Amino acid sequence: MNEFKELGVSEPVLKSLEEKNIETPTEIQSKTIPPILEGKDVIAGSATGSGKTLAFGAGIIQNSEKGRGVQALVLTPTRELAEQVKEALRHFSKYKPLSFCVVYGGVSINHQIDNLKRADVVVGTPGRILDHLERRTIDLTKVKTLVLDEADRMLDMGFIDDVQKIISQCPKQRQTLLFSATIQSEVVSISQRYMNHPIKVEAENYVDPKKLKQVYYDIPRNSKIALLVHLLKHESSGLVMIFCNTRRNVDFVSKNLKANGVEAQAIHGGFSQAKRSKTIRDFHSNKTQVLVCTDVAARGLDIPHVSHIYNYDIHAESKEYIHRIGRTARAGKQGRVINLLAERDYDNFTRVLRDNDLEIKKEQTPYIEKIKINMSSLPKQFIKRGQRKRQGWSDIPEHFGIKHPKDGSNKFNKIKSDCSDLDLLCL
Repeated sequence: MNEFKELGVSEPVLKSLEEKNIETPTEIQSKTIPPILEGKDVIAGSATGSGKTLAFGAGIIQNSEKGRGVQALVLTPTRELAEQVKEALRHFSKYKPLSFCVVYGGVSINHQIDNLKRADVVVGTPGRILDHLERRTIDLTKVKTLVLDEADRMLDMGFIDDVQKIISQCPKQRQTLLFSATIQSEVVSISQRYMNHPIKVEAENYVDPKKLKQVYYDIPRNSKIALLVHLLKHESSGLVMIFCNTRRNVDFVSKNLKANGVEAQAIHGGFSQAKRSKTIRDFHSNKTQVLVCTDVAARGLDIPHVSHIYNYDIHAESKEYIHRIGRTARAGKQGRVINLLAERDYDNFTRVLRDNDLEIKKEQTPYIEKIKINMSSLPKQFIKRGQRKRQGWSDIPEHFGIKHPKDGSNKFNKIKSDCSDLDLLCL
């Protein structure tokens, strides 16, 4: 605790840290807290899970007073990260109570409007913040601290125009803090335009490469889900995150894991905010140990104790691979990354190896038993009643491993009638 005190962290925040048994600052906290508390602008290169919320939170709590309007604004790329940041700030300010308001789309705006009237600190996504500005239900003229959290993700998601409009509504005399996993050209451009002689800080990769084992399996395209079931049942693991490139694959994987005895929860942008929030809470509390997700839904989530990362699909952007694996092997813990490669993944995987200095070893594929496929996970065209034409099969993703029926409607109708007992032989 003395180390945080030497950094200048205020007594109220120190008490909250003591309750959480947080005694030693992370690298990004040690490097950023002093200049932040001095009121300087800071650009920080820092990955999810490195402790950045406390870094900017210490400054926000020190510089804000209850009942004086919105004095701090934190912009995040996703709803889940906004909730996570708000809860962390609320805990750190336990002994200096402030009013926090979180705002994002997908939920009723009226409740947010009421909370904004009393807010001292606002955390939110750019789209909904801009919506409130247009409605004149948020006043940013008293903002002292502006935080752009996961700035590179916000830019990747196309929020640059919204972010610039929001910044223009904040006072020019303010502190701006920018946190980003990667300091790309767009991030530099924002810093040059909107920050005042910022101090640039970078923390080393929070993932310990010596404790991270990365492997891949080279398998037929119709073997992925069966291999995944096999590995999850035979690997000793803690919390597991399984990444898919599309919502459809997230649904397919999660439903078929459950159908084969692996309890898993899915999260992607197609779910309601209430469902997404509950899923994250269950995963945080270990009620759910397997989370199947898209990159967008998982962005910014700080979930400790993830032991295994499965890449069911390989992302087309090689930097997304680095973001994915950065969720395990943290703070001295062991971590394992398993990549499931079919023919369609070769190009993306080659790009990952080309763009990053990584050691990923090939594993021998084990014997895989056939598994039961949950028919509700298949496209609607496949099980649509009365469907007799072969074009209904063209919409079935190849990795489901189901071929065109040789005799058309008869084969189709038989599968339709036996769909609850359909087995898929995957080898």
